Amino acid sequence: MELSVLNIAGQETGRKIELNDAIFGIQPNEHAIYLDVKQFLANNRQGTHKSKQRNEISGSTRKLKKQKGTGGARAGGIKNPLFRGGGRVFGPVPRDYSFKLNKKLKRLARKSALSVKVAENAVTIVEDLNFEAPKTKQMVQLLNNLKLGDRNILLVTNEMNDNVLLSARNLQYLDVMRVSDLATYNIMRAKNLVFVESSVQGLNEMFNLNEE
Repeated sequence: MELSVLNIAGQETGRKIELNDAIFGIQPNEHAIYLDVKQFLANNRQGTHKSKQRNEISGSTRKLKKQKGTGGARAGGIKNPLFRGGGRVFGPVPRDYSFKLNKKLKRLARKSALSVKVAENAVTIVEDLNFEAPKTKQMVQLLNNLKLGDRNILLVTNEMNDNVLLSARNLQYLDVMRVSDLATYNIMRAKNLVFVESSVQGLNEMFNLNEE
């Protein structure tokens, strides 16, 4: 599979770059994508939720009324979960939501996500960016030239360039990420993927698919 390399003006440079079928051309495994996205979201949960149980409520332990003869249900104290302001039964407690996934499954999930985006024609290759200074206007012009609009865009670089990163920082619909930091969640969340030319080689290195 080959895609044309575009310049910063959005025009074809005459060069084409080959996308490895082992990364961009596999049969997507939807369950692997689901598990990897689920793990990403779970690992980012703080898990600091907490409600007070009966033994943690501040209040009197006096028995409210005699056990029998009132015609109502027995009540042992004001901290009873049945009463307003009482403790909560089986409420949330701080916990760790993270869980483990095998490396092979996570690799499969990322490849599946990339294959999905290629099938949707949502992948663009642009020549390596070399901004002399951080300018948001220059980044907006680049995206306009690529005709990507203001949808969720993920710009993937091989190495982090401070000027590129700072130029994109004020654009809420644009994320910049290195190949080595690429996660299935980021790929699936993006409406369009923009790879700089050198990042495609970085993908091959990450998945150990370089030709000898």
